[in-house]
Amino acid sequence: MKAAEGKGARKGRFAALRSWLLLAIAVAATIVLWLANRPVGEKAVRATLSSLKEMLFVLPPIFIILGLLDVWVPRERMVKFLGEGSGIRGILIAFVLGSAAAGPLYGAFPVAQVLLRKGASMRNVLVLLGAWSTTKIPMLMFEYANLGARFTFTRLAVDLVGIAGIAWLMDRLLGRRDREEIQKKALAA
Repeated sequence: MKAAEGKGARKGRFAALRSWLLLAIAVAATIVLWLANRPVGEKAVRATLSSLKEMLFVLPPIFIILGLLDVWVPRERMVKFLGEGSGIRGILIAFVLGSAAAGPLYGAFPVAQVLLRKGASMRNVLVLLGAWSTTKIPMLMFEYANLGARFTFTRLAVDLVGIAGIAWLMDRLLGRRDREEIQKKALAA
């Protein structure tokens, strides 16, 4: 029994170390770059620090909102509006949430996880991710002002059809076992 526990503990420590491996490789590569070409190395460090600063500015408010969503919105309500039986209403709500969201795409993934945990359908979560990445309202306003109404509404129509189609197709292609694994990972995190 103790041998099995020791083996499991070692496996857990190895998994934890492995999760930091990519960071260690990136730091080592940056140091090598710095030593080989100092101006390029300095530029890499500045870009990394800028990205880190942006993430530290964007992610905390998203996590606060997600915590409130997790506590304030009952699972039954989420299932009603974004669950399997929500139909076109769920798709429209997911489009609006994704289009109105603020922040970069990496902020959408914690939102997707909370929605899955609360009972949203995979299709609606995929629609939200697609809308978050392509149909942001500020981006549409910029396009409208600079590229014109014809371009903006054509692109929006193509995006809406494309997002809905891809979400439907991905929802159909995912097997029952895949769905269960994704749901289990969302619940575990």
